[in-house]
Amino acid sequence: MKRWYQKLGAIGATALLSSALLMAGCEGTETRNQVDDTVEELAGKKQVDQMKAMKEDLEQIQTQQADRLNQLQTDD
Repeated sequence: MKRWYQKLGAIGATALLSSALLMAGCEGTETRNQVDDTVEELAGKKQVDQMKAMKEDLEQIQTQQADRLNQLQTDD
């Protein structure tokens, strides 16, 4: 009977430790996203991404303008 309690105690301690580690490993999604946003902002990643998007937009606008100019020249 004593061995039974020892095994049950060991299993219980293992389960308790495992659940504690799992709970500590879980991170709040919202909090994690806020931290990631703050780090990206401080590191300047957001500004770089915005500049890349603006550059792509400007290139697209330039292409559209060139196409319109070509259409006007071919219509004449």
